[in-house]
Amino acid sequence: MTTSTTHEAASPSGERPRVVLGVSGGIAAYKACELLRRLTESGHDVTVVPTAAALEFVGAPTWSALSGKPVATDVWSDVHEVPHVRIGQSADLVVVAPATADVLAKAAHGLADDLLTNTLLTARCPVVFAPAMHTEMWEHPATQANVATLRERGALVIEPAEGRLTGKDTGKGRLPEPLEIFDVCREVLARGTTGGLDLAGRHVVVSAGGTREYLDPVRFLGNRSSGLQGYALARAAAARGAEVTLVAANVALPDPAGVKVVRVETTVQLRDEVVAAAAAADAVVMAAAPADFRPTDPSGTKIKKAADGSAPAITLAQNPDILHEISTQRARAGQVIVGFAAETGDDTGSVLDLGRAKLARKGCDLLVVNDVSGGAVFGSPENEAVILGADGAAVEVARGSKSALAHVIWDEVTRRLPSG
Repeated sequence: MTTSTTHEAASPSGERPRVVLGVSGGIAAYKACELLRRLTESGHDVTVVPTAAALEFVGAPTWSALSGKPVATDVWSDVHEVPHVRIGQSADLVVVAPATADVLAKAAHGLADDLLTNTLLTARCPVVFAPAMHTEMWEHPATQANVATLRERGALVIEPAEGRLTGKDTGKGRLPEPLEIFDVCREVLARGTTGGLDLAGRHVVVSAGGTREYLDPVRFLGNRSSGLQGYALARAAAARGAEVTLVAANVALPDPAGVKVVRVETTVQLRDEVVAAAAAADAVVMAAAPADFRPTDPSGTKIKKAADGSAPAITLAQNPDILHEISTQRARAGQVIVGFAAETGDDTGSVLDLGRAKLARKGCDLLVVNDVSGGAVFGSPENEAVILGADGAAVEVARGSKSALAHVIWDEVTRRLPSG
């Protein structure tokens, strides 16, 4: 059995991580204030580099007050320090939020007509773009070509969110929520330049949460899954460059930045969406907790208490075994399937004994085994597990953040993905 390594964020110099926050001229520039606040309050040394257009939306005094340092606005200030080179060279991370179509085009073609685009050319650290623009601009072939070019060069371009845009317009192009962009930045900083975007060009599917099987319009059979581990897996995969589809069952969490979220309630709905998404996926991680059974005849009205105190008899039918289905009926050659096993151990065997039996029974490549005795793990920000492989591998992951476990799982997945 091997023990996993952890993913810690640190500047190569051992000092506070140095982040350059580039802000381009879109209405979403005001949201970058919240991103800046989260970065500074969590101990990052942030230099804000707004474009001239961005300063029309949010003025330099705001950026200075929130960052606690002067704002770098042009190549002509403090020329003796050569800011157009120095800022990018000394950064541990550059994040552009919002990134307009104009900035994406300039970055893709190597134009450098202001301080931000000069910084992008000189940066040798990870670069994250968080696009925000109208749907038509995002979907235009020129923008899509520029995004593809940036991704090919190793930049992380987050998929924009869907929702309300400027005015009455809605669609894809909305800036992801600042908290979610912040989480992506932390993920990227934690991996640094060594991990890279090893899932770039890959499509992965993650399920999360717990399904509900309705007894009547009010009551349901459910479980305690919070969805936190599944969301951590989706967020980590996006930070590693993957195209991510997250099938979420009854989860009350904000959408991770750059992730397509499909919401479901029942196990049958979960099965249908996972199978559909798996058809084009390189890897599927089933972190959701689907109900094993469902009522065969749910009531169309609320079930009332009987006057004689008797309880209604409920007949249950077995739900589809999603993990077994996608493992034994692979949609693509080389597809990696990961399951989860929440075990407590019983008279038939220990937690790991039951996990190994489940791994063989389901036919998946990896099984993440959790000891949930006493309700451990559910709703907690931390987790610990043993990752069992069909090839006999066993990786023990010590208790830590669910994000750390997520990265170890993706490490194991990438080792098993076919090259190319």
